[in-house]
Amino acid sequence: MRTSTTIEASGGSWPETVDFVIEAEKLGLDICWVAEAWGSEAPSPLGYLAARTERMLLGSGIIQLATRTPMAIARAAITLSQISQGRFLLGLGPSGPQVIEGLHGVPFDRPLSRMRETVEIVRQAAAGEKVLYTGREFQIPLPGGDAKPMRLSMRAEHDIPIYLATLSPRMLQLTGEIADGWLGTSFVPEGAKEAYFDHLDAGITASGRSRADLDICQGAEVAFAEDEDALGTMVAGRKKELAFSLGGMGSASTNFYNNAYSRQGWADVAAEVRERWQAGDRDGATELVTDEMVLGTTLIGTEVMVRDRLRVWRDAGVDTVRFYPAGETLDARLTTLGRALDLVRAMERDPGR
Repeated sequence: MRTSTTIEASGGSWPETVDFVIEAEKLGLDICWVAEAWGSEAPSPLGYLAARTERMLLGSGIIQLATRTPMAIARAAITLSQISQGRFLLGLGPSGPQVIEGLHGVPFDRPLSRMRETVEIVRQAAAGEKVLYTGREFQIPLPGGDAKPMRLSMRAEHDIPIYLATLSPRMLQLTGEIADGWLGTSFVPEGAKEAYFDHLDAGITASGRSRADLDICQGAEVAFAEDEDALGTMVAGRKKELAFSLGGMGSASTNFYNNAYSRQGWADVAAEVRERWQAGDRDGATELVTDEMVLGTTLIGTEVMVRDRLRVWRDAGVDTVRFYPAGETLDARLTTLGRALDLVRAMERDPGR
């Protein structure tokens, strides 16, 4: 099992974030993903981190569709791949209507076809071909004028694996069909087959591939509790964040996180949490979140609990685990990350234990 983490350039002190990434590489972390939500963007910090790291892979986790043209995404991906000497992974995601329409002012229309066509255009550009594309969403060159097909003045010198961050059944099937990896979230291994893997496998089968062709990358907070009392406090402190995901993420009509939890056995609770959150009853929504929901989708617990949970994740089909290490300080986060990495290494040395 490979190991990774995710950072965001607007998530606090940038020098401290850079120190975290540098030290994480020294600890042996395999991949650092850089997020963009409604704060910082991903490509700029990735370029900076390429100069400050030597071994670890660097990925966009994610670049949002509809915020850039496919060719802008292709140019950024090829540039980052070149300057990192082949250490770049391109993560793409549709985001949601609140960010795409509310922040960028462009329609959140047909993300499925937009995703498929963007991947096809990026791969065409990376191969050094003249870009000639006629699709439902994009036509390159723009018809009706004097423009002719062009190729970029550079081509990718290294392979650029493409990861898709998807949650809905149709997007999951597309991921299985065309992507090199899946960036998942809201993951409950006990319910993952029906919620996620059946849809991914449908796409894999349609493309004539196997599960081994798709890197399953799943993420969750990791935190260690020294005893049951500390664990109870930790779990209680995470309930409001989960209530926000179920009730406040997305728009009034679209919440992919709520849908994902609903498909994994919590449909009634997820619906009520969303209803109360949207009505302004944040405390009431938080009270509905159960301990089981928090523990089912995180790597929080005693060291034995986290170790056992990692085995469950691996056995469910996770190839790369994405840690969000808890801690109030840089040293605390690195200590948490180091403990988690040690558990993965021990598990890999003794897989059957």
